[in-house]
Amino acid sequence: MQSNTDIIRATYEGTSAENGAHLKAALAPDATWTEAAGFPYAGTYVGYDAIVENVFQRLGTEWEGYTAKVHTYLAEGDRVAAFGIYSGTYRATGKAVSATFAHLYRLEDGKIVTMEQYVDSATVMAALDGDNS
Repeated sequence: MQSNTDIIRATYEGTSAENGAHLKAALAPDATWTEAAGFPYAGTYVGYDAIVENVFQRLGTEWEGYTAKVHTYLAEGDRVAAFGIYSGTYRATGKAVSATFAHLYRLEDGKIVTMEQYVDSATVMAALDGDNS
């Protein structure tokens, strides 16, 4: 049986297609996914389809080379935290970003039931700003 950390790690460390497949398999049907206030995709989304539509499809179409590279995983009980760096170039402005993030997951019976994002949203929002001053 996979550990909670192994379940989360599998959603970050493969190709985009592999990560997406692992995420789909790991999400509880009514999982909640909260993108931080101040982040361009801020809000709480429930279920795989809403998460993909409101977060991952937008990341895939609005950004070039967008990645979330995790450098540290910490686990305690039913929670796993992933810490890392977002990077990519916002297509509309051509601006690159490098922003720190933390994702806090809670799992039940090997399924993700919640994810909450913490992020340096000011850095991300600067890439969306078309003003070069």
